[in-house]
Amino acid sequence: MKLITSLALSLGLFSSILFSNTEIEKVAVNKTESTVSWKASKVTGEHFGKVNISDANLDYESGKILGGSFEIDMTSITVEDIKDANSNQRLVNHLKSDDFFSVEKHNKSTFKITEATSSNGKDFQITGDLVIKGISSPVTFPAQVTEAGNKVTATGKITFDRTKYDIKYRSGNYFENLADKMIYDEVTLVVKLVGMK
Repeated sequence: MKLITSLALSLGLFSSILFSNTEIEKVAVNKTESTVSWKASKVTGEHFGKVNISDANLDYESGKILGGSFEIDMTSITVEDIKDANSNQRLVNHLKSDDFFSVEKHNKSTFKITEATSSNGKDFQITGDLVIKGISSPVTFPAQVTEAGNKVTATGKITFDRTKYDIKYRSGNYFENLADKMIYDEVTLVVKLVGMK
């Protein structure tokens, strides 16, 4: 009798796991509609621009994010606040240099969700591993998810400390007497992932 009961419980658990897994959806992210915008500030102002998503996916079940990841192509970084073409290109080249993102050596940056919690299925607290220049460091940030028909849109604002990724150029925590040449350590990424269920 105990053997039958144990077998029944095991089969029930297996069925439960199997059923649960069938509900998890891999949402294919549309890279054309999805965007990543960046912003960095310094004593005398700020710079901002965009970078292209090269790959992304979301694990989605019953209106909730369970996991996912995205990859951005660092070679595509743009600057949108400088209108003069020569000055714009100089900053783009500097961002790609070893002072900042070392794009020749590390042309991809990635983020992978390790935890996603929500009390209402729309407003989430996302935690995951952000990898820049081959260095991984955890970040936690707020995100929102909306559904319209089969379309799922997830938007999040990631703020990270660039020095954790060996980007120390003109950081006040590493260099003295920078005065108005100091660049703040916090960088913001606004990520919008748009996919179809």
